[in-house]
Amino acid sequence: MGYKLPELNYGYDALEPYYDEGTLELHHTKHHAGYVAGLNNAVAKLKEARENGDYSLVKHWEKELAFHGAGHYLHSLFWENLRVGSEDNKSTGAVFEAIEDTFGSFDKFKEEFSKVTLAVEGSGWGVLARGPEGDLKIFSVENHQKVFIPGYKILLVCDVWEHAYYLKYQNRRAEWIENFFKIVNWEEVEKRF
Repeated sequence: MGYKLPELNYGYDALEPYYDEGTLELHHTKHHAGYVAGLNNAVAKLKEARENGDYSLVKHWEKELAFHGAGHYLHSLFWENLRVGSEDNKSTGAVFEAIEDTFGSFDKFKEEFSKVTLAVEGSGWGVLARGPEGDLKIFSVENHQKVFIPGYKILLVCDVWEHAYYLKYQNRRAEWIENFFKIVNWEEVEKRF
């Protein structure tokens, strides 16, 4: 069967004006689709290398598998993290209480998440995750697979690869992150929590 590009639960224009139709469509149909193709290729090539006993290629294809697999996984979470936006969008329920307990307030959480995400060197992701003890952590992931914290369940991701926002925001990453919060699907974050 192989891995497949997930369908979105909304149209490409549904997240306007915060996330523009052109970027969203390119991001989904070209960039995410590229990670899916790369993942399927890595799986096939890794199997082939093992079957042929060519273990010199295993390390290479495992790296490709990690890169494309993590890219596919994080993008899949990202699409689910989004919904039609509003200016006063914020979390509710148990995740809101956990955010307030951990960070002091929703605004302090938003400030820390934004600063950590803005500081990603090069390409990567801002992440809110829940640890094995129920603790919340904010961290950045470089590329798709570097600086991951094992054992943490990802609740929320913000894509800051330039392809995620460049048509509308160009090099204004901070503006993209600010508007990202207006389209976060907090109900989905609550389910993951």
